[in-house]
Amino acid sequence: MSATNEPTGDVVKLGSGVMLGAVSDRALDLAAHEAAVADRRAGAVVSFQGVVRDHDHGRGVTRLEYEGHPTAEAVLREVAAEVAADPQVYAVAVSHRIGPLEIGDVALVAAVSTAHRAAAFAACARLVDEVKARLPIWKRQVFDDGTEEWVNCP
Repeated sequence: MSATNEPTGDVVKLGSGVMLGAVSDRALDLAAHEAAVADRRAGAVVSFQGVVRDHDHGRGVTRLEYEGHPTAEAVLREVAAEVAADPQVYAVAVSHRIGPLEIGDVALVAAVSTAHRAAAFAACARLVDEVKARLPIWKRQVFDDGTEEWVNCP
């Protein structure tokens, strides 16, 4: 999937889990991610939305922009596959947004289903942490004083 396509509908079967993994310049849909991980065996679905906030390290932020390396989607899917390989995990869905974002926009969506809530919370936290640590996406923050900075996410 290219960065200009919507992430919905791009479901890849992976072992016993279903994974939706996309990098997109369009708004992310939490409900679509939750639907992608739906499983009759699941007693828990945990989801996460990373939202653009109005500050960073004590400085006011007015907007930001994410720019992704061409391998970003492959890396995202690799991380999702690793989390989905956990025998307690039934399904994983994760997407990251690129392009210009405003305060309040959703930059990252993740959802995980498991039989029990503790495993779902742990798997979703691992998914988000690994995406943030490994995804080759850079963030340009524009501060309220007009200055800006680029932050390398991995």
